[in-house]
Amino acid sequence: MARTPAGRDKSMGETAVIEIEGLTKSYGRFQALRGLDLRVERGEVHGFLGPNGAGKSTTVRVLLGLLRADGGTARLLGGDPWRDVVDLHRRLAYVPGDVSLWPGMTGGEAIDLLGALRGGLDEKRRTELLERFELDPSKRGRQYSKGNRQKVAIVAALASDVELLILDEPTSGLDPLMESVFQDVIGEAKRRGTTVLLSSHILAEVESLADRLSIIRDGRIVENGTLAELRGHTRTSIRAVLDRLPSSAELANFHDVHLDGDRLSATVDSNRIGEAMSMLTPYGIAALTVEPPSLESLFLRLYDVDTGTGASSDAATDATR
Repeated sequence: MARTPAGRDKSMGETAVIEIEGLTKSYGRFQALRGLDLRVERGEVHGFLGPNGAGKSTTVRVLLGLLRADGGTARLLGGDPWRDVVDLHRRLAYVPGDVSLWPGMTGGEAIDLLGALRGGLDEKRRTELLERFELDPSKRGRQYSKGNRQKVAIVAALASDVELLILDEPTSGLDPLMESVFQDVIGEAKRRGTTVLLSSHILAEVESLADRLSIIRDGRIVENGTLAELRGHTRTSIRAVLDRLPSSAELANFHDVHLDGDRLSATVDSNRIGEAMSMLTPYGIAALTVEPPSLESLFLRLYDVDTGTGASSDAATDATR
């Protein structure tokens, strides 16, 4: 019977593939992780968001056994990422944001070598992925562009029968068409039961793929939940053309109100949209647009880009990438 590195039967049905509690990590005097908590359930695509310097890559490196945390606990596929690193790496695949390949080895050879380290590849899937990503496997590593180096790592990861994919800015260097292919193949991996931790700066990509999201700020998770749950913490945009305009007092439940002739634009708390519609109906709605909050709006609310909140020094940013 197959067992996890921690000695537990896989048949016992672990639900959490990643369990992190109170994780801390410092680089000198800079504290990259400040008691981070993160849980990724089996079979889900979990978005992990935050700007450079927030601690994303430090977290990923701890999970991969490349860094040892200063404090807290981290469990990966039931094992300890530091002690069980060899066993765990047979069960996961990692795609970084900047892939380095062996200069004299062809892309196909690199894919096969990486697959062998994980117990082999699905040859049919390998062939299909090479075709879908339009990757020539006969070229040597030194001949590949950045985007094609990314494709080599993506094909090697997705052609392997692994339980967990850890993807850290995986589409860096890919054109929009290949980003679309990437989203399709991640959806297929999820349907096969693969768990995915996806760290990406492309918010639309995460919004499209992720079942749950965790947003990191200054080494801590500041928001966690489904996109619908997180949207409940933000405001919905409303634009309406009205037969007559309500008074300022009647718009007390609206925010960011702007009136221009018969046009109203405003925002409203997402849990009060029904009340807002009931209030506007008596004023004759000739046209109406209701736009739910995007992941981008949520992210910008948490990271005040104008004041630079959450930014780190250049040295700290470099350390945590």
